[in-house]
Amino acid sequence: MSTQTVKAFGTEAPTADLKQLSIERREVTAKDVEIDILYCGVCHSDLHTARNEWGGTVYPNVPGHEIVGRITRIGNEVSKFQVGDMVGVGCMVDSCRECESCKEGLEQYCEAGNTGTYNSHDKHLNIQTFGGYSERVVVDEDFVLRVPENLNLAAAAPLLCAGITTYSPLRHWNVGPGKKVGIVGIGGLGHMAVKLASAMGAEVVVITTSASKVEDAKRLGADRVVLSTDAEQMKENAGSLHFILDCVSAQHDINSYLSLLRRDGSLTLVGAPEHPLPVAAFSLISSRRTFAGSMIGGIAETQEMLDFCGKHNITSDIEMIAIQDINKAYERLLKSDVKYRFVIDMASLKN
Repeated sequence: MSTQTVKAFGTEAPTADLKQLSIERREVTAKDVEIDILYCGVCHSDLHTARNEWGGTVYPNVPGHEIVGRITRIGNEVSKFQVGDMVGVGCMVDSCRECESCKEGLEQYCEAGNTGTYNSHDKHLNIQTFGGYSERVVVDEDFVLRVPENLNLAAAAPLLCAGITTYSPLRHWNVGPGKKVGIVGIGGLGHMAVKLASAMGAEVVVITTSASKVEDAKRLGADRVVLSTDAEQMKENAGSLHFILDCVSAQHDINSYLSLLRRDGSLTLVGAPEHPLPVAAFSLISSRRTFAGSMIGGIAETQEMLDFCGKHNITSDIEMIAIQDINKAYERLLKSDVKYRFVIDMASLKN
């Protein structure tokens, strides 16, 4: 298969800084679109993978799975898009398409394993996939999303991961009017969850360890804020919530949050703590509560999320950076020093 050489930013070792690299992309095939990448969000998963904190990273590694750009070329069998369309690519670029999950539009749970946008097996070139910290990307049209015209493109980029990661469980657990919903943690994921749950019509309760985030939580759409460090506030809210979305990736006392659920309430984890979270049996069985997990959505649901965000004018709160500042951004990310998502202006790579 013919290839093209593309400029990118990536790392060649777990302890090495990210720097400019040259990578190979496939040339456009019949069902492919080529996308000139305009913006790419910075997800905490990018840092974990670049530094091999989850294991299994193949080097060189080029992160980035919150991609927004303009289509520059299309294959001769492409029917969904045209040159010039503004589109997005999220966390997946392919799946087996044959298993039960794929046939149900749940490609994120592909039983053969979906093809991640980066650090996954590229079946076309028989190497690892490379992500959005690059000039352009070639993707099968079935894994490309249409970005609503009214949204700010840079601020829409994080919707492709942070947006769908929070939207999918909110939809699956039927969040909407009449439901009291708790959001634990106000970061890249949590701030999106607040905006989405509020737009869905739920009563939104932010649960945070930080008194300094109270006003910001209300700005984002929270109806109330509960300080989890205040035992009295936690006691007052015990048994009050229908659903909790836990967006925290650090170690935390999951039982204190489970106690806030009503009978038959559910707590769903979308954060990814490094170590297991001890769950007390009586946190669940005393009120028939459910402790669940969720990740991104399938392609159809991701498009649904983008359309929902277009209708309600929802985007991420972002800080724009140049690609040359990515290593500094990673260090700030470790300190939670961003409100609430870094987005790379990819023009900084092309100049």
